[in-house]
Amino acid sequence: MYSKQEASSINQQFWTSFGLYLAPVLSAEGEKINWVNYKTGQKGIRFIMMADNQSAKISITLSHKDVAEQQVCYEIFVQLKKIFHQIMGEAWQWQLHTTDAFGKTISEIYTTLDNVNVLNKANWPDIISFLKQRMIALDAFWCEYKYAFE
Repeated sequence: MYSKQEASSINQQFWTSFGLYLAPVLSAEGEKINWVNYKTGQKGIRFIMMADNQSAKISITLSHKDVAEQQVCYEIFVQLKKIFHQIMGEAWQWQLHTTDAFGKTISEIYTTLDNVNVLNKANWPDIISFLKQRMIALDAFWCEYKYAFE
């Protein structure tokens, strides 16, 4: 199908296009923001978007080295779960203490869009729409509730 280099190039094109598409969109606080590399300002809390040849995913990933600290942070999110789902407009999946691709213990709050392929440019509008809507809502949530994690 595609060589690794071709797949990597298409993937890079997608994220460049996504970034350019969202560049004019300001954060909930009215500021210019890098949507692709969103900075939460909190160590161990990251918003991650990914897309591959099977699905697209957006997550809040908790990667604190101290698992107890990670759990405390996760529990704060749990306390805000109802509000979070209201702001997001949908329920997300919640996983405390799972492992990432590198075997590191993480916790995740995420949602996926299945049956899309980032290497198929015809799928890009669906992937972009999926990620854009959720990233903007995630930013709105974070701008309102980030202080709970300080």
